[in-house]
Amino acid sequence: MTSSFAQDRYDTMQYRRCGRSGLLLPAISLGAWETFGGYRDAEVAKACLFRAFDLGITHFDLANNYGTPPGNAEIVCGHVIKEMPRDELIISSKAGYRMWPGPYGEWGSRKYIIASCDQSLKRMGLEYFDIFYSHRPDPDTPLEETMGALDTLVKQGKALYAGVSSYSGKTFNAAVRVTESRNMAPITIHQPYYNMLGRGIESDLLPHTEAAGTGVIPFCPLASGLLTDKYLGGDIPAESRAAEKWGKEWVANNLTPEKRNALIQLNQLAKERGQTLAQMALAWILRLPGVTSALIGASSVKQVEENVAALGCLAFSDAELRRIDELAPAR
Repeated sequence: MTSSFAQDRYDTMQYRRCGRSGLLLPAISLGAWETFGGYRDAEVAKACLFRAFDLGITHFDLANNYGTPPGNAEIVCGHVIKEMPRDELIISSKAGYRMWPGPYGEWGSRKYIIASCDQSLKRMGLEYFDIFYSHRPDPDTPLEETMGALDTLVKQGKALYAGVSSYSGKTFNAAVRVTESRNMAPITIHQPYYNMLGRGIESDLLPHTEAAGTGVIPFCPLASGLLTDKYLGGDIPAESRAAEKWGKEWVANNLTPEKRNALIQLNQLAKERGQTLAQMALAWILRLPGVTSALIGASSVKQVEENVAALGCLAFSDAELRRIDELAPAR
């Protein structure tokens, strides 16, 4: 039985076409990496997924190795999704990282990709995924085999669209050539790492996804919390991911005095725009026409609401963009 959701849930969310496909994704999507079924329990997962859907977020992103233990995120979110209208949702999962012992438990072989999808469907209690990804390129398996496994899943109806994650521009181009030359399911979407502090895809990947007609959904758009005001004062909030999972060493290694100073100035710019730093960071990503959606993580309903509110101000002046480039230059 499905629960009741906001009648106006589609009124304010923006939906963007995924490359040249027929797939539309919300400008903000919600992922479960490390949160749901990890350091946040099922109750928090349900509250966040339900609130996200009320706000028009229809896309929920998982992977076979998410959660503690790996796979638990799919189990937890699968239970929640049973209470939601499946045909209104885009559910994605991935395979690429280690899930079981032995030589067939990770990477990109046909054996691993197809077995992983079957296991993920069982954990979630689903008949199909809307998107299934190769989670990372496999240096030792031919792209023909990995792309062929995704093509098989699409032909079997276990996935509606095929995607890749963390592929370099060169490897992505090679994968596209494989799918086109062998009449395989196209790569509909690419999920790369991208944020103000990590801009490599601007030159390496985005020109290629645009040419191929592939959508882009960046993960870690807030740089694992660095592009928020959590750590600007020097303290680590008790309920943050750094406090509960990563520790002070992670903050020390990733937030140098120079970077903190730049973030403080970016935070001031965000205030002048009437946004939080997190909202400006999301808006900055979504300014690019080649970006379909920004993939957020959230450990509370409040974070979901704050992130969606970023859509209220997506425009940047030339002066603002120049200032961001000065403080967070592409390298």
